[in-house]
Amino acid sequence: MKFCAVICEYNPFHNGHKYQFEQIRKKSGCDKILCLMSGNFTQRGDMAVLHKYVRARHAVECGADAVLELPVAFSASPAELFAGGAIHILSALPDIKTLAFGCESGTREDFWKAARATLSEDKQFKVMLKENMKDGTSYVRARTQAVLALNTDIDEALLSSPNNILGVEYCRALLMRGSAIEPLPIPRVGGGYADAALFKDFSSATALRAALRAPDKKTIKLLKSNLPANVLRDLADFREPPYKQAALCALLAADPETVMKCPDCSEGLENRLRGMAKSNPDYDAALEKVVSKRYTLSRLKRILLQNFLNLSRKDVKSYLESPLYCKVLAVARKDLSEILASLKRGSFPVLMRKSDAESLKKDALACFEKDVLSNELYNILTGVHTNEYESVIV
Repeated sequence: MKFCAVICEYNPFHNGHKYQFEQIRKKSGCDKILCLMSGNFTQRGDMAVLHKYVRARHAVECGADAVLELPVAFSASPAELFAGGAIHILSALPDIKTLAFGCESGTREDFWKAARATLSEDKQFKVMLKENMKDGTSYVRARTQAVLALNTDIDEALLSSPNNILGVEYCRALLMRGSAIEPLPIPRVGGGYADAALFKDFSSATALRAALRAPDKKTIKLLKSNLPANVLRDLADFREPPYKQAALCALLAADPETVMKCPDCSEGLENRLRGMAKSNPDYDAALEKVVSKRYTLSRLKRILLQNFLNLSRKDVKSYLESPLYCKVLAVARKDLSEILASLKRGSFPVLMRKSDAESLKKDALACFEKDVLSNELYNILTGVHTNEYESVIV
């Protein structure tokens, strides 16, 4: 059995994701689609609009064959750790042959070339990288500046557009692990990754989330044309949970040294964020005071989320180098035994019930406990109880 993997959030699942599944079936040469999906919190530093088990069910109902959870330690981290964690898990599964991802531009060869350039170890590259990071610029941004300065034949769009950035990070992580998984870039259709405009049928998840939070007659009509019926049904009673207030409270209650250890934090950002939160008790207003070309809104939101979940840079990097687990969120009933047999041929244990998690040790256990905590916090914030130890058979 050959799987094509997709690293995803499905926040929420929409027509563009269904289109990607169709393209994977046409182009990958694989038998099955396996999704590695962020759980209840996402890489933009937000709560997901629906619980992870609901979103995983949507994916299987709309064409996926199985959905695994990307541990929150990675799903709430910057691009290089997000991608590195995902590839760490996928590389442990021998039947994963291809990795599909959305892109704004570029061919497979373009992505390999850009990824190889980011792995440069020459002296000039290292000096330039260090210099670029002096002012608190993120590692990926500083590395991009160095790569483009030293490689004039690389298309800047491959290292600057949101989906392309992740695509390069995936390829980079594949190279670093010596993985045999082949990338399959699939051009996006409709709205761009951060496009706030609603289109007739292929709007971005960003635009759809905004419409959910401020619905009117027009946006409700467009939501219906952009979302599969099963997703629309489960979003009918969407209410914004009080996560933003909880994240600000956690920031002010935390020791500054703890915040400083968050994966995205550097250059005294913990003090700037805490100071702004004290004088601006509104989450969005506080972050707007700190946002700059150097410190993007997504990065600042991730710091607050990382603190909320008590994630440290040291721990996340340790998880990257340790045997972990494959947590099953949802799987298609018609191929259940075959899919599970494939997953169990991997080098990481497969988790589907509480007893499966009891065998985890050291870093794998610590990483999984973060997933358990994130689920418990999500339950409290939404007022809906869900069992961390359940897998949805669709």
